[in-house]
Amino acid sequence: MIILREIGVLLRKEFMLEWKQKYAFNGLIMYVLCMVVVISLAFVNKLNPLTWNIIYWIIMLFVAINSVAKSFLSESSGQSLYLYGIASPTSIILSKLIYNLFLLGMVSIVALFSYSFLSDVRVEKMGMMILITLMGSMAMSANLTLVTAIASKAANQGTLMAVLSFPLLVPVLLVLIRLSRYAVEGFDAGLSSDSYLMLGGITVVLTIVSVILFPFVWRD
Repeated sequence: MIILREIGVLLRKEFMLEWKQKYAFNGLIMYVLCMVVVISLAFVNKLNPLTWNIIYWIIMLFVAINSVAKSFLSESSGQSLYLYGIASPTSIILSKLIYNLFLLGMVSIVALFSYSFLSDVRVEKMGMMILITLMGSMAMSANLTLVTAIASKAANQGTLMAVLSFPLLVPVLLVLIRLSRYAVEGFDAGLSSDSYLMLGGITVVLTIVSVILFPFVWRD
């Protein structure tokens, strides 16, 4: 299909640029490690599982904002016009979603293992926590990619991005904190089935809305 071929080409472009510059991934890894080390040293033997869980998702929130914000905000009008000429809006938004998911997923896994290793809190169900982390990366990527696409068309981009993303990120973070508490404290996984469905539903809805609305935003 033409869309799949366009997505493949656009993803290759994103990965080649990242491999050439390496500023996004390396910068995010450095940011995560600094945050983890500072928190671990500041809260030695003082972190309980709930506090550990909340701080982890606060770290991931800032990582997501810093990683996904460059999707459209860093592109010039000339680059946007060039992309408009070679690919469909659907291919562009899906390639951005996939790339942001890959980048945020890798950084979130590094953050999870480094945070677990340096802190005194033990994650009881690490496999479940990894799954929740990846699902959270998907939800935040779908959320912020659409928001940055809309904000890139406005004059005050940073303010608009904060205003638009806040009401969408709050329910996602609340569900993620509730879900990951089952993994950190070792609760029965069956109790979290409703939260899994809610998080998955939010991600699917945000992805569909992105695909539907982005062509109108792109043509503006």
